[in-house]
Order: sequence, then C-alpha cells, then structure tokens
Amino acid sequence: MVAIVVAEKPSAARNMASALGDQEGTYKGTSYEIVNLRGHLYEFAQPHAMVAPSLAEKYRKWDLSSLPWSPGDLSWKREPQKNVGDVIKTLRGALARGHEIVIATDLDPSGEGDLLFWEAIDELGFHGKQFSRMEFTDESAASLQKAFEQRRPVKSMRDEGAYRKAAYRTQFDFLSMQFSRIATAMARSSGENTVLRQGRLKSAMVTLVGDQLKAHNDYVKKPFFQNRFKDENGVMYTNPDEPRFNSKDQVPQQYGPSPVVLDSKAEKRAAPPKLLDLAALSSALVSQGLKAQLTLKTYQAMYEAQVVSYPRTEDKTITPDQFTELAPLVDKIAGVVGVDTALLTHREPRKTHVKPQGAHGANRPGPKVPSSLDEVEQKFGKAGRLIYETVAKNYLAVIAEDYVYEQQKGHVEKYPDFVGIANVPLSMGWKLVFDPDAGDDAAKGDSDENGQGLGSHAEPFVFEGANKRPEHPSMKWLMKQLEKRDVGTGATRTSTYSDVTSTTAKYPLLVEKGKKLTLARAGKMSWLLLPGTHIGDLALTEKVYADMRDIADGKITAEECLKVVADWVRDDIDTMQKNAATMRSALGLKEDAVVRKERAEGVWSKTGTSVAFSREWGGHRFSDQEVERLLAGETIEFSATSRAGTYDVFGELAEDTYKGRQFVGFQKLGFGRRDAHGQVLPPKEWYKHVFTQDEIDALMAGQAVEAGDFVSKEGNTFACKVFFKEEKKGEGKKIVPDFDAGTDAPPKRWCGVEFTGDQIAALTAGKTIEGKGFTSKKGKKFDAKLQWKDEGGRKRIVPSFG
Repeated sequence: MVAIVVAEKPSAARNMASALGDQEGTYKGTSYEIVNLRGHLYEFAQPHAMVAPSLAEKYRKWDLSSLPWSPGDLSWKREPQKNVGDVIKTLRGALARGHEIVIATDLDPSGEGDLLFWEAIDELGFHGKQFSRMEFTDESAASLQKAFEQRRPVKSMRDEGAYRKAAYRTQFDFLSMQFSRIATAMARSSGENTVLRQGRLKSAMVTLVGDQLKAHNDYVKKPFFQNRFKDENGVMYTNPDEPRFNSKDQVPQQYGPSPVVLDSKAEKRAAPPKLLDLAALSSALVSQGLKAQLTLKTYQAMYEAQVVSYPRTEDKTITPDQFTELAPLVDKIAGVVGVDTALLTHREPRKTHVKPQGAHGANRPGPKVPSSLDEVEQKFGKAGRLIYETVAKNYLAVIAEDYVYEQQKGHVEKYPDFVGIANVPLSMGWKLVFDPDAGDDAAKGDSDENGQGLGSHAEPFVFEGANKRPEHPSMKWLMKQLEKRDVGTGATRTSTYSDVTSTTAKYPLLVEKGKKLTLARAGKMSWLLLPGTHIGDLALTEKVYADMRDIADGKITAEECLKVVADWVRDDIDTMQKNAATMRSALGLKEDAVVRKERAEGVWSKTGTSVAFSREWGGHRFSDQEVERLLAGETIEFSATSRAGTYDVFGELAEDTYKGRQFVGFQKLGFGRRDAHGQVLPPKEWYKHVFTQDEIDALMAGQAVEAGDFVSKEGNTFACKVFFKEEKKGEGKKIVPDFDAGTDAPPKRWCGVEFTGDQIAALTAGKTIEGKGFTSKKGKKFDAKLQWKDEGGRKRIVPSFG
C-alpha cells in the first residue's frame, strides 16, 4: 500500500522529495509517492454553462434584466485550466494507485490550499479513498518530515472547515461578477466601451482611494495664529486653551521672555516595530520603485527556495519554535545584510513578537541563508535583494535592544500653562538596525525627539499654523486602512492591489504615480457609481470573512450565506442607476447612449499586446473557448447565418483597416467545413436544401448539383444548379449558383404555394396550370395561370393574369 503525497506545485514537490529522500520510496516504514498539482487545475465554467439550457441566454447576457442570479440555478460546474492536461493525467494515475491520499498543499489561512486539492479530487472522482493532511509551517526538511509523520486523518471533503470556507469564498466571488455587469451596463449606457470590474476588495479600495483623493483635493487651507514659546534648543511650549486668531495682527502681544522650569524626567522604552506582513513590505518597497506585482512574484520564488518564510500568512508574530529555529542563523543573516552583530544582544524571545499562538508565523528570513545580497540579486533580481534586505533587517531589529529615551517635561516659569516635552535619545537600540519611519518627515515631526532636551530660557512668538490637509492616498495609506478593518491577509491585500493597479490591464482601476495613488478612468467611473452600494462598502468584505469563519466552524452553511447576494444585487442596481446621473454629469457623458456591441478582450499571441474585437460575426457569438483560440492564433470553424441561411466558415484573428482606421477582428479564410486534413468541405445545406452524401461527393469532385427545392428568403422555391468553387480569388470555396445553366425540373413551391404531383407533371409537360392563393413579396394575395418555359435564356415559372 502506498501513500500518494499531493503537493501544491512542482517546487513544493521537489522540497518534499528532498525531505523524504526521493520522489518515491519509503520513509520510516511508509511507502509514498509524491505528485504535484500546478495550483488550481480547474476553474468555474461561465455562468451560462452552469445552468439549464432554458436559462443559458439569461445568464449569458450583460443586461440588468437578467439579474440577479439565483445560486440555486448554478451547478458550480468546473472545467480544466489551460495547459494542465499532462498534470491531470499524471495525477489521475497516481491517485488510482494510492491507498492513502495525503493532502500536502499549503496550509494558508484562506483555505486556498485545501480548495485546490479537493477540486481535483472532486473532478477526478476519488472521494472513496482514505485521506490524511500534512500540516507544516514551511517547506524546510524538518518541518515536512514532522508533518508527514504526524499527518492528520481526514474523513471527507465536507468535514474540512478549511475547504468549506474557501469554497464559499470562491462561490461568493463568482456571484460578484453580477456587480461588474451592473457597473459595466451603467458605463456602456453612457457611451463608454469599458468593463468596470467590481469585487468585495476591489470596490472597497476604489471607494477608499476616491473618497480620500476628494478630501485631499477639496482641502481648503485655513490658517490660524497663536501665541507660543520656544526655547534655545528649539522645544516649543503650548497652551491648549490659548485662543487662535485669523490674522497675525490680531494676536495680542501680552507675553515676555521667561525661564523654563523642568518638571520631570522619565526613562522610556520602545520595543522594536512589528514584523512586516506582505502588504507592509510591498508598501515599503513601492517607494523604491518596486511594483506590488513584482514583490509578490519574487517573494513567492524566494519562499520556494526557502530563503524567506511562507508569504500568505495572517500571523503578526512567530512561535517559540520558529524563534528557536532562526536563533543559530541570526549572525549569518546579519552578515549578509550588513548589520553589526554587536547590536544584536537581545537573544531571548520578546513577548511582543514571540507568542505560542500561530501557524506559519509572520514574514521573516527562511532557513536557507544566502552567502550575500549579491547572490540574492543574481538569483532573484534587484527585487529579491530589496526584499531580503528589508525582511532580514526587520527581523534582526527584534534581536536588538529597545530604543531608550529620556522624556523631559517642563513649563514656562512666568506663564505655567505653556508646557513643552522633549524626548532625548539615550540608546538607539533597534533603530540602528531597522527604522521603518526613516525618511518619513511626517512621522519624525510628531515624535518630539530632541537631542538636547529642554532649554533654560523661552521667548514668546506668534505661531502660524493651519488645519491639517488630508494625506494623499498611497499604497502605504491604503494598506493601513484595510489593516485597521482586519480585511484579508497581507498577501490578499497585496494581490488585489496588484490587480487593480496593473499596468497591463486594459481597464485598470487605480494608477500609481510614484508613491501616490490616483483613480484611472475606469476607477473614477466606478467610484462615482459606488456610493451607497453594498459592493463598495467594506462592511460587505468584513461580513464575508466573518461568514468564512462561521462556515469553517460549522455554525452556518455556505448556501445560507449566499442567499443574501441576490438582495444586494437588486439594491445595487437601483443605487447605481441613481448614481449614474452623477457619473454622467461629472464626466460629461451623455445619458442613454446606444450600447455598443459586445467586445472580447485579451492578449493576442501574435503581437503580445492586449486587443479587443467584436465578439459576433455573421450572427455567431464566439464562445469563451473560441475567443481563447483566436487570441492564441488558432483558426476556428463555426456556423454563421445570412439571408441564404446557415453556412460554415473558418478564419482567424487579423489586422485590417476600415475607413483609414486600423483594427483587429475576425478574418474569414474560407467557407465550408474542413476535414481532418484541412480540406474544405461543402456546407450541409444551402437555401434550406439539405445535400445528400452523393451530392456532397459530386460537389467535392467539382461537379454541378441540380435541385428544385431551394427556398428564397421570401419563402419561394426555386431551381438551379450549384457548384462548390472559388467565386472570387482568395475568398475560398463556397456554394455558387448557376441559374443560366438551367434545370429540367420545375420548382416544388412558388410564391408560398406547394405544387401537387399532378401540377408538377403538367408543368413539366409544358401545360398551363391555374393556381390560387399565391403571396407576393409585399404580402399581397393573388391568383394566376402558370407555365414552365424558357424566358431570358433559362427555364422559369412564368405567370399570366386575367
């Protein structure tokens, strides 16, 4: 019997193989085989593919009449991700061989690792196996070995709280697409051909940044003037009850110079700053020109190499065991980042930073210490160097002593209501290792730090101040707002931030300009639509996280929690419709402009750039799979419609020019179906005549096919000979009629009336027949005598009246 160890990705599988001895073998009496996923192997299908055929069109449409969706309509069908067929095949074979299946995916707080494992088990149908869980805090050999030896028995997928909460979150996020459809409908009804992506965290970020930006831009400086004192060391003395005036000449000159009285001295200590999460780390590095997306990608690669700890942690502290594991490496880490080990004298665990609770522990250096920062840069680039230096110094600060200062308090002798404070540094401690406020003038301005302390003599002066201007939004500011509300892990916040600020996104929501954040056009439209909505309120995100905890604890089910989404969608439709008027007014848009045709978007492999093209051609709407194939440069086939009826066509994406404007769109390469060798085949029918196999063979051989039951768009039957050939050079083969060639058989139907067998025989014999109830092109009824005879060089039905 063998235990199949399922890792989350190839790098994790390699680390497990290194820890247990090989890719397969025996570890302490247990036979095992290691196999890996590649993250999520499956994803949800499109909404219209999850519902009954009768509902498919409703769920496909991007209009408000199709909303809200009912979660009960959805099957939650999944489909494989692109390019994972080989991984699925290998996994299926391994699972079939295993007696025990070991869950060895990441143990992250969102339950993501459990979700992607159970998705694969569910889709491949291996629920009947025996399962267990490896629970490890990092991918070091010792941690993985311990986790394998102490793996926890698992009864079933539904019994795992981590899976239940993660499955709920993904279903909620899927239903959140409705909010994107609402916002996009508002934009497109205003003449904007854009997609406004919404989501529980995306929309909250837009709201926070937009509101703060407005407060910053609307700021009106209101200066004030007030009597204060300042001593020879620059310490300021203020009286909180001293009146303020609107102009300097209004301030009374009622004070004179005075000695300063020292009231107290007290030694104060400040512990090192908390360990950075991924959001705080990314915020710190943005100021050095490092984009959040690159920080995420590089940190993940460094974690897989065990140079830094697990990225997606929600822990703010580390455990005693984790502190002990790093203790022998402290001096080596210090040497790499250039920190004097003489500063690292606090070798005992700090109660503020080391606590028994926790899983992966806060972000910190990993067990594999590089030889130098140059080595880090060589392996992980400049971003890796900055990440390691920051994470390492942040951790080493915990090993340094406290920052110690003497706080001096005093007052102006003649005017005792004026008091001053000076914080005199005695020992810099951890600030010599890592100071997160270095370079932050605002933080320094509020510290009261003064190297000389209180002076002995103070002079009065008129202080000019003003109301404080709201801070310009930045990544650091935004991450602090989200952290205050305890929304998501640092990694989740950073990942979402990376998404909404992506420079490769066609419709980004936020734009980074140096350290500052502003709204992109799509972000500005979203911000104007979001006031009063559920999706734009952080309370919604807080509720989702609370629901996740309750679902994991078994207090409530996902089905119960998802019911409320439909009500939120109804509310937000009403709210956004009202807000749309404000949006149009603010952006100078026209109300109720014509909605443009649906567009497909993505990166075209031919150019490597983002393109948008019409999602409809010849009455055919490209499916998601067809869009992916077109973007990949492949040729697709489908059935289109025209006045002649349904026909087959094949083609690919191409660049073209229309009225001097270049665009990318579907380009027809030819008509007809194609066989396995790429040879073009005739259509199955033409003008409602279904070709027999013999007729198809004749057409393929270049021969004419003659029929008298072709039906025009007006409903008239006509006869002709047809060929399958290229009518215009370069346009490919298609059905080409030849009316001049004539046909010996009269039509079976004319002007809406079916002929009887006797009538067809009479016409064939050249006789005249009488008919009633014919319908003209304009819909008028008429009677006529008919003959089948030559006219204009070919045989046709010739009517006579009277």
